[in-house]
Amino acid sequence: MSVAIRRQGDPQPAAAARAGWLDRFFAIRASGSDVRTEVLAGVTTFVTMAYILFVNPQILSAAGLNPNAVLMATALSAGLATLLMGLFARLPFALAPGMGLNAYFAYSVVIGKGIPWQTVLGAVFLDGLFFLIISLLPIRERILRDIPLNLRLATSTAIGLFIAFIGLKSAGLIVANEATLVALGDVTSGPALLALLGLVVTALLMARRVHGAILWGVLFTTLAGTLFKAPDANGVMQPVTRLPESLSGIVQLPDFSVLGQVAGQLDVAGALGLGLITVVFTFTFVDMFDTAGTLVGLGTKMRVIDEKTGHFPGVGRALITDALSTMMGAVLGTSPVTTYVESAAGISQGGRTGLTAVVTGLLFLAAVFFWPLAGVIPAAATAPALIMVGLLMMEPIRRLNLDDITEALPAFLTVIGIPLTFSIATGLVLGIVSYVVLKLVTGRLREVSVTMWILAAIFIAYYAAQGGTV
Repeated sequence: MSVAIRRQGDPQPAAAARAGWLDRFFAIRASGSDVRTEVLAGVTTFVTMAYILFVNPQILSAAGLNPNAVLMATALSAGLATLLMGLFARLPFALAPGMGLNAYFAYSVVIGKGIPWQTVLGAVFLDGLFFLIISLLPIRERILRDIPLNLRLATSTAIGLFIAFIGLKSAGLIVANEATLVALGDVTSGPALLALLGLVVTALLMARRVHGAILWGVLFTTLAGTLFKAPDANGVMQPVTRLPESLSGIVQLPDFSVLGQVAGQLDVAGALGLGLITVVFTFTFVDMFDTAGTLVGLGTKMRVIDEKTGHFPGVGRALITDALSTMMGAVLGTSPVTTYVESAAGISQGGRTGLTAVVTGLLFLAAVFFWPLAGVIPAAATAPALIMVGLLMMEPIRRLNLDDITEALPAFLTVIGIPLTFSIATGLVLGIVSYVVLKLVTGRLREVSVTMWILAAIFIAYYAAQGGTV
C-alpha cells in the first residue's frame, strides 16, 4: 500500500480545493491565467480607477448632494456592479459612476436647468431601464450601427473637453468674465497653484507609467494642500487642505443614516415629464455608446473579439450588467454607472476572467469605510484628475473624419457645442440634426439611417415645443 506524502511547499488541501473551485467557475486556466495573476490584476484595476471615489463626490456635491453620502454611494455602486460583472458576465471589467455624465448631471441639469437632483436620479434610473430593454432585444446591434462613427467619436472628444473645463473652473484657473465670458483666473492664489502642482505631478506619474497615477496625484495634492493658503468664508487665510485631527476623520464604520440622504431619494415619476426627454435621452445615448465602445476596446485588448461583428464571449451579459448597474446606482444615489476603460490596466497585468473583477469589486466595497475623506479632499486636489481624465477622453479626436464636410461639420458642432453650452444634450442635438440636414441638402439621403431620421425629428419637434431651448 502506498502512502501519499505531502512535501513542504505543496498547497494545503483546502487551499487547493478553493483554487480548483475558482478555476472551474471562472475557467482561469482555460483563459491562460492563474489565481495569483487574477488577484494582482484586480488590485491594479482598483488602484488605477479609485480616483472616482474622491472626484465623484466633488462633482455631485455641487448639485446639492452630501459628499460623504456620495462617496459611500460611489463605493457601494462600484463594488456591487463590478462584482456582478465578475460573477454574471465573468469578465475582468470594472464599473463605477462614469465621468462626463456625473458632470452633466450636476452642472447641466441640476444647476443649469434647475431640476431637483432627486428627479435627475429618476432620469438616471430610466436611462438604465431603457438601456436594459435595448440590451435584451436584437435591435441593440442596429442602434449601435446606425449612429455615425464620426458623431460617436466627436461625443467622446467633446465630453473630454467638458470635463477638463470643469476641472479648470474648480481650480480657479478659469473664471467668469462679463466682457469675454471666460478669462484666466488668479494663478497666484493658493488653490490655483496647488492645482497646477498637482497637474504636473500627475502628468509626471503618467509619463512614468505608474499604476494609479491619477489616484496618487489626488492624494499628493491633498497632502500638499496643507502648505497652501486660501481665504475661508470669513476672509481668514486657512490651509487649502485641513487634515482631520484623529483617525476617525479618515476611517469609520459606514454610517447608513448618511447614505440615506441620497439613497432611495430618486423621483422616477417626476422624471417622466416632457421636460426631461432630452435629459433621459442624453443619459441613455452616452451611457450606451460609451459602454459599447469601452467593451469593444477591452475585448480587443484581451484579443478575444470578433473583428467583423465586434462581439466576444460575455458581451451580451456585460451590456446587461452595465444597464442594471446604472439602475442600482440611481437607487443608491449616484449618476450613471458604466464600464471603465481603466479596466485595461488589469488586463495588461494578465487579468482574463471575472475573478479580476471580483477582487476589484471587493476593494471598492472596502473603500466605504473611508467615507469621511470626502470632506477632507479639496476641489483643487481633484481638479488635476478632471483635467487628465478629460485629456484621456479626447483620444478619439485622432480618428475623426474631417475630409467629408457632411461628416466633419456635425462632428465639429458636437465637439464645440458640449463644452461651450455646458450641456451634452445640446451638443448631441446640434450634431444629429446638422448631420441629417447636410445629408439632405447634398442629396445623400441613403447615408442617413432610419434611427437618425427619427432622432432628428424628435429633437426638432421638442426644440420647437420648448420655445427654442434644449
